[in-house]
Amino acid sequence: MGKYITPPRWMRKTMPRAITYIFLTCATIMIFVPIVILMFGSVKTTGQMYSHPYAVPNPPDWSNIRHILNTPSFWNMLKNSLIVMVATTSGTVAICALAAFVFARMQFNGKNFFLNLFTVGLMFPINVAILPVYFVLRQMEQIGIPMIDKLWGVILVQIAFQLSGNIMILRGFFTAVPMDLQDAAYMDGCTNFDFFRRIMLPLVKPSLSAVGALVMIASWNDLLVPLVVLNSNNLWTLPLGTMQFQGQYGQDLALVSAFVALSAIPTIIFYFFAERQIISGLTAGAVKG
Repeated sequence: MGKYITPPRWMRKTMPRAITYIFLTCATIMIFVPIVILMFGSVKTTGQMYSHPYAVPNPPDWSNIRHILNTPSFWNMLKNSLIVMVATTSGTVAICALAAFVFARMQFNGKNFFLNLFTVGLMFPINVAILPVYFVLRQMEQIGIPMIDKLWGVILVQIAFQLSGNIMILRGFFTAVPMDLQDAAYMDGCTNFDFFRRIMLPLVKPSLSAVGALVMIASWNDLLVPLVVLNSNNLWTLPLGTMQFQGQYGQDLALVSAFVALSAIPTIIFYFFAERQIISGLTAGAVKG
């Protein structure tokens, strides 16, 4: 039986780090290569896309980009996406913050029951529930509340499906605030809402920013809800417009690449700005000590 040879110390210390870097490098390549190919394709001709799909464009052809930017429908879809994203994010953060505060800091009859209802909501993704939601929206049409083919119909549905998970996230941060701080605030004459607005919100601001950033990205990239709710072309959001554009100009790969690239740029820019807020808000905790 051979004698077991212990690897040198430098190897035991270096190998795990090397494996980690190799894994991260492969993951980065898998994520960024499609984005780079898309950006390159947006400044190529269709012939170059078929003949040299992975080559660097030389020289770049900006005609497709100019064509998209000169199309009024693109800017209209961008406006619709911004309206939906801002309204969804504002409504979700406001409702989730209030609900999380109630569930974390207040006692009332039926608290556990309602909290469990929100927990159960995590088990039903929007892909499963979109058909019942559509039926509900149609019923609201019949009682005089138009929701189909309205931007606020998309906004309300997106808010509804963002509540459960984000309430659970914020509740953890609200719970982490010491009770002594709340007792001292009440002794100074604060009401529940004063404590929530003046003390609690500044303490959990990083987590609110993280939740807001995640909701903004999810709303901006959402395709299913606008596809089901919206019918009019002038109300399309960018993801829905991208799908329709691909169906209409499927043979012109360069033009489709330009449209998709321009639609993705706002998300990429926003994510780079919001990355620190997302990471710090979800990992740092509400308060220290």
